[in-house]
Amino acid sequence: MVNQMVQIPAKPLTLAEFLSLPETQPAMEFIDGQLVQKPMPRGKHSKLQGRLVTEINAIAETQRIALALPELRCTFGDRSIVPDIAVFTWNRIPLDAEGDIANEFHAAPDWMVEILSPDQNQSNVTAKILHSLKFGCRIGWLIDPNIKSVLVYPSGQQPEFLQKPAEKLLMPDFLAQMQLTVADLFSWLKVNI
Repeated sequence: MVNQMVQIPAKPLTLAEFLSLPETQPAMEFIDGQLVQKPMPRGKHSKLQGRLVTEINAIAETQRIALALPELRCTFGDRSIVPDIAVFTWNRIPLDAEGDIANEFHAAPDWMVEILSPDQNQSNVTAKILHSLKFGCRIGWLIDPNIKSVLVYPSGQQPEFLQKPAEKLLMPDFLAQMQLTVADLFSWLKVNI
């Protein structure tokens, strides 16, 4: 998508007004009545995002359990956010009149993954995960490539900070057969040249 300039109005926007604006690259999010632009993904972010979507879908999509989608706009709870990865269980994937996947998703994902970029504020990203959990998300991950850690937010439970290479990452209940350690996840950053 072409990078587009969006004129930000002087008065606050409503969610409906925000959704009528053209999409931008990188995406704009609507949080608490404010427009927030996501940072442009960099190398580590893109590598982890692409590989994790592939690994999730290798199990989840092929078995019709769930579908992982990168940079999908999700609108719910008077916000419109674009998680780095949104995973929806199979029966929650919205369909259009032809039975194809819909273009608009008006629900929190079942599993939300955010990958921290160097210029992102961790508190703001955490707030997006917590908002999603409040509206039905089952689990959220906040991956920090710089310190090779994952903060896991299971719904209704204490968050877990995972950084030791052998630690197994907590998966959502619908994808318990997927096994991944901290070392597995961050090994994807290596490029054999």
